[in-house]
Amino acid sequence: MIGQRKNRLKLDWIIISIYLLLVGFGVGNILSSSISGEEIYLFDFTKLYGKQFIYAFISLFVGFILISIDVKFYERFSSLFYLLSLILLICLFLFGKRVNGALAWFPIGSFNLQPSEFVKISVALAVSKYISDYQTDLRKISDQAKLFLIILIPIVIIILQNDTGSSIVFFSLFLVLYREGISQNYIKSIFAIIILSIITLKFSLLISSIIAVLFTTAYYFFKGKTKNKIIKIIIVSFLSLTTCFTTTYAYNNILKNHQRNYIKVWLNLEKDPLKIKKMEKTILYNLNESKKAISSGGLMGKGYLKGTRTMGNFVPAQHSDYIFSTVGEEWGFFGSVFIIFLYTMLILRILYLSEIQKNKFSRVYGYSTASILFIHFLINIGMVLGLTPTIGIPLPFLSYGGSSLIAFTILLFVFIRLDANKINEW
Repeated sequence: MIGQRKNRLKLDWIIISIYLLLVGFGVGNILSSSISGEEIYLFDFTKLYGKQFIYAFISLFVGFILISIDVKFYERFSSLFYLLSLILLICLFLFGKRVNGALAWFPIGSFNLQPSEFVKISVALAVSKYISDYQTDLRKISDQAKLFLIILIPIVIIILQNDTGSSIVFFSLFLVLYREGISQNYIKSIFAIIILSIITLKFSLLISSIIAVLFTTAYYFFKGKTKNKIIKIIIVSFLSLTTCFTTTYAYNNILKNHQRNYIKVWLNLEKDPLKIKKMEKTILYNLNESKKAISSGGLMGKGYLKGTRTMGNFVPAQHSDYIFSTVGEEWGFFGSVFIIFLYTMLILRILYLSEIQKNKFSRVYGYSTASILFIHFLINIGMVLGLTPTIGIPLPFLSYGGSSLIAFTILLFVFIRLDANKINEW
């Protein structure tokens, strides 16, 4: 008991305070975005805001339990959690429910459970466990391959369930690997593939192929003395051309029509005025209404529960993926900046605490937590502003949803518990 009391004193209240602010702000904005001038009954649990209030209460209760568990529990059972999460994902093929085309939900009465939200936690734990194992040497190709498999297996399963948005989040863990000393070439390769794919879609297969070969040749030619320069140019050029051809093939033959439309919107590929006008009434509708709601808020916002577009339900799914548009309309530029500031402070605080951990497992898990929160924050707000492709992932702690709120709470409070033990590790 004495040890537990000491650990409670070591809890990072900065992170907990930011968490409570975001969750409270989320419930308030969900209330605003889910009513249309009707009377408000905070404890009406048939309404979205009432349900989110319950989810917030459950999340706090779960968080309290998590900080009461011995820290060794998370490391000891991380592999088991990972295996169970994969089994849960596979069970979706048998018992899952499709929502908006994605086979990503288990129907449990009036509640839908989304396993992929919880798989992020188990993968973060598994990656932390594997990297912190004294037998793991990230300089070995075999150990790198095993680590990549830990991350890629759930990605493949989730993609097969047509939940592309959730699968993208797992790639953020490669930033953690970079921090832990894996070769920079992997990170460079990922960015090169992304850039080359964008060039291929934006211009053409021919132009991107020419650029890839010329850039590769120039890079190795001016690099200076390197062994087997010609062989490297041939290999990298071949891989670059493969990326160009694969991107073109995947875009034309694998992606579904609505996914291609999202990319067309993001990269401004569509030039036909008639098709653009049609898209404005369909795939562009959410984005346009979201941007209008945000811009109408001005500097100070229209005031809480006074957003005309929010009250009028102009923005579909405003309580979930587009919750930030409610912030922009009712709280204005300053309110939006405040929310972005809170997320920035939360992520930086986690990174700072991760860096001072003596236990490697705690450090890696902390960086994993920060990376997952960052990619959600970046993509969701970028999507609402039209800066990133439309991908259906929630804004942590603000968006409506029991699965996401409880999962993000678990992700964060496990790190809070690990951090609370750092003094005992010195």
